[in-house]
Amino acid sequence: MRHPYPIREIARQSGLSTATVDRVLNQRGNVTESTIREVREAIKDLDRQKSQVRLGGRTFMVDIVMQTPERFSTAVRDALEAELPSLHPALVRSRFHFRETCPPAELTAILDGSARRGSQGVILKAPDEPEITAAVGRLVAAGIPVVTLVTDLPHSARLAYVGIDNRAAGATAAYLLGQWLGQRPGHVLTTISRGSFRGEEEREMGFRSAMRLADPRRSLVEVTDSDGLDATQHDLVLAALQRDADIVAVYSAGGGNQATLDAFDALGRECAVFVAHDLDHDNTRLLRERRLSAVLHHDLRQDMRRACQIVLRAQRALPDDGPSLPSAIQIVTPFNMPPGAPAPAPAD
Repeated sequence: MRHPYPIREIARQSGLSTATVDRVLNQRGNVTESTIREVREAIKDLDRQKSQVRLGGRTFMVDIVMQTPERFSTAVRDALEAELPSLHPALVRSRFHFRETCPPAELTAILDGSARRGSQGVILKAPDEPEITAAVGRLVAAGIPVVTLVTDLPHSARLAYVGIDNRAAGATAAYLLGQWLGQRPGHVLTTISRGSFRGEEEREMGFRSAMRLADPRRSLVEVTDSDGLDATQHDLVLAALQRDADIVAVYSAGGGNQATLDAFDALGRECAVFVAHDLDHDNTRLLRERRLSAVLHHDLRQDMRRACQIVLRAQRALPDDGPSLPSAIQIVTPFNMPPGAPAPAPAD
């Protein structure tokens, strides 16, 4: 683990003690594999944030806690680290705690641990579960502001929500899909990663409501609880397509869209219209290939900057500028891809 950082910086970044970091770096034993991974990840984070590490002055450590597929957590990490220099004169460093799947108790333990690690703020994407709401309350009571991202916990003590109006996004998807399908008969598949994510649930509710008003005869078929993971998503969608030969379109409120299309391909079925969310690497590629009809997108870099600014205002490092407004919903087609859209991921 070659690196130029003092042990105390690695300890701060990882949330471990200096003694534990010293044992890992000098291979003294009595450490677990997971602890070794945490130290390695901390060094990688420091490499990416080295411009912040070099600067003097008061530093604010923000913990990013998310249950989300890797494709979205990667986009979040890239967006935040691109925005850190724009937050000067405040100096912000970030620690990442990403899980693709985990029980609420594990997320709760991560949130409780943020207080012990000296966090000045938490940016959170998590399911709306009582244990997590309670953990948010404990953080806020300890003076640590919590900002929810993409999906909200409205009954918690969180300071603010940053993201789109998810009901409006779902209604927008219904409008687009209805326009493209026109009078063509057929059912619509709706996919959400898990019902306990309030943001996806609100998207689906907005979609159902708008579809019911526009075309009450069109049936909606729901697939859920895949956690947005490709293997699970593929199997669930394949089973739904085998049960219903009339599915001709998809609204994906969650993710796993390549897996959804693979299921259509496996049965030789056409997906006439496919509306999805977020310009991650997969969706950018699928949009360029015309496998997706449109992507409902929001500027993730802007969202991460705003979330950090809310934390800094709570810490009195920036002046208050009023309540946070929902992010703008962008309708992206193959013809208006934004300049910052990620390039296709390299082949394995």
